[in-house]
Amino acid sequence: MVDSEVKHITGYPVYGKVLIVLLVLTILTIVIPSLNLTAATVLIALLLASTKAGIVMTYFMHLKMENLLLRILVIMVLGIYASVILLTFADYVFR
Repeated sequence: MVDSEVKHITGYPVYGKVLIVLLVLTILTIVIPSLNLTAATVLIALLLASTKAGIVMTYFMHLKMENLLLRILVIMVLGIYASVILLTFADYVFR
């Protein structure tokens, strides 16, 4: 191992908080479709899924500890993902 490498250690309390947030978002993902919000249901479900994916990337894939270039690349990929989702949602709304 190179001496210039920095080890990033995240404590159990942080992972506990992330677990609680992910569980709450998962419960919301299950409850939202039963509210029958028509087209908004799909939008809310996609936003919840994107939020959960962002949390997983930030904490479990240690993206928050990476350099700026990798963060920019991930943001660009997420921008492409968001545009595909918006196009899909637009297609769903205008049918």
